[in-house]
Amino acid sequence: MEKHDSYESPLASRYAGRQMSFIWSAQNKHCLWRKLWLELAKAEKTLGLEIEDSQIAEMQDHLQDIDFGAVARKESELKHDVMSHIHVFGELCPKARPIIHLGATSCFVTDNSEIIQMRDSLRIIKGKILAVISKLADFADKYKSLPTLGFTHYQPAQLTTPGKRAVLYIQDFLFDLDRLEHELENLPFIGVKGTTGTQASFLELFDGDHVKVKLLDAKIAKAMGFEKSVAVSGQTYTRKADYYVVSVLSGTAQSAYKFAGDLRLLANLKELEEPFGSKQVGSSAMAYKRNPMKSERICSLARYVISLTANPANTHACQWFERTLDDSANRRIVLPEAFLATDIILSTLADIADGLQVWPKVIEADIRRELPFMATENILMAAVKAGGDRQELHEAIRTHSMEAGRRVKEFGEENDLIRRIKSDTLFAKIANKIDTILDPAKFIGRAPQQVDEFLSEEVRPVLKKYDAELKEALKKMEKTGV
Repeated sequence: MEKHDSYESPLASRYAGRQMSFIWSAQNKHCLWRKLWLELAKAEKTLGLEIEDSQIAEMQDHLQDIDFGAVARKESELKHDVMSHIHVFGELCPKARPIIHLGATSCFVTDNSEIIQMRDSLRIIKGKILAVISKLADFADKYKSLPTLGFTHYQPAQLTTPGKRAVLYIQDFLFDLDRLEHELENLPFIGVKGTTGTQASFLELFDGDHVKVKLLDAKIAKAMGFEKSVAVSGQTYTRKADYYVVSVLSGTAQSAYKFAGDLRLLANLKELEEPFGSKQVGSSAMAYKRNPMKSERICSLARYVISLTANPANTHACQWFERTLDDSANRRIVLPEAFLATDIILSTLADIADGLQVWPKVIEADIRRELPFMATENILMAAVKAGGDRQELHEAIRTHSMEAGRRVKEFGEENDLIRRIKSDTLFAKIANKIDTILDPAKFIGRAPQQVDEFLSEEVRPVLKKYDAELKEALKKMEKTGV
């Protein structure tokens, strides 16, 4: 039976993908704790501590079967989550109970598991960024030569193409991908550092043998999939790492918002729309509406992710000396929610990019309405070349433009600027050439070539480099329907 009488985060229950939700689930988190305790015991045994094979085997057999009810009852008594799990794990592993968590402090499991969760989550985010880039690249290539209105200050400007606009979004995501890769490569596993980061308890366990303490640290890092751990720490790893990771997610959310925000504006113009299901309802009252609901969701969640960077920044700044606990509650919320929100942002964006609807006739009509004004400089130059007086021609175009614009705005009439210019005897020598001058394809500059060059030189090498990860991400997204 579903529970409906207590709050659940909509990020988990409504939006985020199953894979990301599992990474930040209590089950996965506390299985990681048990795995860390197991690897700690195994490493300590190989380095000479008296730990029996039967104790290791017992821990290995109980990595998954967590009795959360028993943990909750124990925590209500002890008021300490890590100790509660140690007790419950120990009850399942009576032989191993004396050596579980030997020499460690709580942050051995909490910090290391969170680093693992962030690493695994970043890998998912990386795959979805690649999927977005791939789908936008297909769109860019398809529409690289279709003239469309450009906008500066959201006012009609020189023409561009939907494909050229798409590579601008891709460029942002390539920047995000580069930053994400850097954080993945430098994410600091804390290893075994002890209560204040001095490793004093482990040095005591190994009778002052510094080499064995260093080997213990390295062995556990390797067992958990890390090449190394941080050289130094307090009780916790530096919380600056959290800030860097959340900043990458914020940057990705910014890129997504830029795309989705533009799409919402274009949807209003009916030039470009997100996919819309045959039975999808756009409004409970206005049945005709095709609200850009997916794009709005992206913007809504992106705004949330962007806002989260302030939390890890303040957490790091306020982490007194070797450790304070005011980071704990905050990070339990910020880290998972930043990843869960970014996950659904990218899944939604990939879905949109895969089914973007372009309406060329609407785009053509909008160009036809605005291009006459933009083409006046080209018309002016052609008339001058035909023997006209530049200043006289300029004044004529200015006068015709003002009158045509006035009639469009005041009376809602069609833009008749070209008709006016063709009828003006000053332009008689080029009147039959004006329609050719007005060909929209002449106003998109190097947009098609820029798209080709960007896809060839910047995008395809990246997609080829990460081909396996891209295919895996696309497969999982297709399987889950996001």
